[in-house]
Amino acid sequence: MSINAEVKQDLIKKFAQTENDTGSPEVQVAILTTRITNLSEHFKTHKKDNHSRRGLLKLVSQRRKILDYVKSKNEERYKTLIKQLGIRR
Repeated sequence: MSINAEVKQDLIKKFAQTENDTGSPEVQVAILTTRITNLSEHFKTHKKDNHSRRGLLKLVSQRRKILDYVKSKNEERYKTLIKQLGIRR
């Protein structure tokens, strides 16, 4: 359900602002989005896994908070991030 190190490194390279950037909001949201997608796929086969569902809700809430922060600081940056990740359709 979690992501492996190779996928995480690819996400960091793709969304990093600078070379050694691992903690910018863009990187954090990209990692959370990947984890949320993986958990959503997990629930298609394990419908009664309520313990993991709680974790999913926590991840979604955490991503929402980070996106709200980005939107409050720079709305253009928020829009490009949403578009790149395909979160809102």
